[in-house]
Amino acid sequence: MTETEPLVRVEGLVKHFPITRGILIRRQVGAVQAVDDVTFSIARGETLGLVGESGCGKTTVGRTVLGLYPATAGAIVIDGHHVRTAKGAELMAIRRKAQMIFQDPYASLNPRWTVGAIVGEPLRVHKLCRDEKERLDRVKELMQLVGLSPRLINRFPHEFSGGQRQRIGIARALASQPLFVICDEPISALDVSIQAQVVNLLEDLQERFGLTYLFIAHDLSMVRHLCTRVAVMYLGVLVEMAQRDEVYESPLHPYTQSLLSAVPVPDPQVARSRKRVLLEGEVPSPINPPGGCRFHLRCPQAEARCATDRPAWRDVGGGHWVACHRV
Repeated sequence: MTETEPLVRVEGLVKHFPITRGILIRRQVGAVQAVDDVTFSIARGETLGLVGESGCGKTTVGRTVLGLYPATAGAIVIDGHHVRTAKGAELMAIRRKAQMIFQDPYASLNPRWTVGAIVGEPLRVHKLCRDEKERLDRVKELMQLVGLSPRLINRFPHEFSGGQRQRIGIARALASQPLFVICDEPISALDVSIQAQVVNLLEDLQERFGLTYLFIAHDLSMVRHLCTRVAVMYLGVLVEMAQRDEVYESPLHPYTQSLLSAVPVPDPQVARSRKRVLLEGEVPSPINPPGGCRFHLRCPQAEARCATDRPAWRDVGGGHWVACHRV
């Protein structure tokens, strides 16, 4: 794979969760259309922010890209490896190159394992150390790297705070020396006072090791600080994607405009002069999403064709992608 090609490429990604009924004989009666025809790529060393309201499919995208959920359709390529068809040694290579930092630092760590066992497990699985002593030394290095004292190596997760647990999760993700890390809302479960520390740590690690991030979040201010590009998701589909400043200063899709108008600003005068874009109604169910544009039921600019024709995902210039009939 050449350096100019994107490290991660996702084309037409679809993930539906079947709904089944029956006691003796289970039969499918429907599906939750969590992700539907999502396409994007991430360059080496880049941070792509994936934003949207709760339940829009952000986490499902991240887990499906890594193969934790089997994709219903589409192509996923990480560093030249096709995730959907990978088996055996190739699958292990993908597991080493791509890791995930989970949202909940309380649920993502095994409560029966010590920190040394949790962080050292990837080293054992991928056979990255020659013996137990080398593995122990490497675990201590990783703990120091994320700001934890190596003296805590024999403690259990319940003995740490939320921020410290998330640092343990970051150390575990870095143990296999990955190229690509999916950060699934890594700060949303933490206190505000700790969030900035974790974000700064992620930035330092990216600069030091040349990491590539997919940063999933709903905090738009944090995304603007951390990410290179931003992709906006609504009800299982991408509606807009562009360079960070372009998305925040010149949003094209009505849903993106509504999201950004709700971001608090510290200047009261600017806040009073800003125009809020308020949406009516509720987010439709992914079990039975609306036809045409999935946003048309809540869109203040919707027209007749929005209810029948699905807008194409297209580049309107300069790498600014949008799915809207009016753009």
